Amino acid sequence: MKYRRMPIEKESPEQFGYDNIRCNLTESSVSDMALSTLGLDLSSLVLAYTDHLGKPALRELIAADGKGLSPQDVLVTPSAAAALFIIATTLLEKGDHMVVMHPNYATNIETPLAIGCQIDYLRLSFENGFRFDIDQLAGLVRPETRLISLTTPHNPTGATLSEKDLYAAAALAEARGCYLLVDETYREMNFAGPTPLAAGISPRCISVASMSKSFGLPGIRMGWVITQDTGLQERFLAAKEQIFICNSVVDEEIAFHVLAHKDRFLPPIQAKNRQGFEITRDWMNAQSGFEWVEPVGGVVSFPRIRAGLGVDVDAFYRILNQQYSTFVGPGHWFDMQRSYMRLGYGWPRLEELREGLGNLSLALEQARTAR
Repeated sequence: MKYRRMPIEKESPEQFGYDNIRCNLTESSVSDMALSTLGLDLSSLVLAYTDHLGKPALRELIAADGKGLSPQDVLVTPSAAAALFIIATTLLEKGDHMVVMHPNYATNIETPLAIGCQIDYLRLSFENGFRFDIDQLAGLVRPETRLISLTTPHNPTGATLSEKDLYAAAALAEARGCYLLVDETYREMNFAGPTPLAAGISPRCISVASMSKSFGLPGIRMGWVITQDTGLQERFLAAKEQIFICNSVVDEEIAFHVLAHKDRFLPPIQAKNRQGFEITRDWMNAQSGFEWVEPVGGVVSFPRIRAGLGVDVDAFYRILNQQYSTFVGPGHWFDMQRSYMRLGYGWPRLEELREGLGNLSLALEQARTAR
């Protein structure tokens, strides 16, 4: 495995230091929850090894969200990132071929690259509204393709796949004899409502999600992988046991508590996320220096600086970061031009979001006159 550190991690706000950022618009999650707000007493919890598949009651809650799924189809992992690593290292070997959406969360690409896979990119374009195209995907799948990797709602664009798209992609995977991985960690943040769990559509489909992005619990490192393919799930479990053995009993208990009371926790999270989106949309409509494809789900958008404005892009980021202590995720985090940026509207406080958006406009104007 040829590992390399990803720019998105080297330059992340947690590495830079949250206290060094006034307006943090980089984050790809909703606001972080405080343990004190959960109403959960962990004092009697026994700190023992857990079921290697994950807490049975937690797996039951996760499986209940999908059609025809059982708790045995669910493997709880220490984060969705761990689930993606387990899937890649289980299914792929050096020289294998896969197709992955681009741009994308870096782990969906970097782990297969470290393995030595051949990768074709299902490129989402700004000009096409970041729309998914099943014919484009079909044209990239080869006889030796082992895995198709899609994300919905999509990070960083906020685009989504429809139910029709999911079924078409599943049918393609079945017809070509490969697996379809669908990263669904923002599923609850689809503005039109959640699409069906991909793993419930076909044994060829693998669903991945976590408690980090839509529930604001990245600190507990809880994710899962779902598949109806029992032989494949056994291999996933073997990988998990060799890396982690089992999960943290504390993390599992918190995840179970939140999912068991999802009807109480999720609506205010969704409402605040929607407010952040509307603030961002109003700002976008009122200015002329940036353009975007309006997101239809998730907690992030992927605007870009309009061409032809005479902006020094490097100066823009330097001014934004150093003078205004405001940060977004620059395009190179996603192997895109730096004129693009991931702008998160779900994580910051609303007043922080408003100030940060205003700072984007100020930095852009100064970067135009800096040339």
